[in-house]
Amino acid sequence: MADIAQSSPSLQERLRSAFGSYVTGVTVVTAHTNSGEPVGFTANSFTSVSLDPALLLICVGKGLSSYHIFSTTKHFAVNILGSEQKLLADRFARFRGDRFDGIEWRSSELGSPLLAGSCAWFDCQVFNRINAGDHDVLIGKIHNFSDQGENGLGYFRHEYFSTDRRILA
Repeated sequence: MADIAQSSPSLQERLRSAFGSYVTGVTVVTAHTNSGEPVGFTANSFTSVSLDPALLLICVGKGLSSYHIFSTTKHFAVNILGSEQKLLADRFARFRGDRFDGIEWRSSELGSPLLAGSCAWFDCQVFNRINAGDHDVLIGKIHNFSDQGENGLGYFRHEYFSTDRRILA
């Protein structure tokens, strides 16, 4: 197969569609700037890596407005969104202003924003960064976590869903 990066936009769209056939969860990844301002973005590129040591990974797009913060931060949090948090997912995916304005959150032990209503969260110290094309793979060592035992928000073929019911746009 030809190099996708050098190929036509239609081939890249077909690749995006193929990736979209994989059901994922929805997270908001957060950190603080050097001046203490909270930043975050919606991500479905999240997975567990190891139980010993406790590691997870996220992928950070190099085109993100907050990429420079995540490319240098020492700490970050992963907030797994609950099944009722579609609007929060959209806000952190699309909104260009202060994404935290009017949002309830608190700082983790390591200082990263934890969003109210998340069904689980992980407070992480950066363990490793790997340059991977148009993204960085950010591996976090889990410092602390919480699991509320609730259903998470899912994403499949450009639509949100929960295990209870489909969430319509």
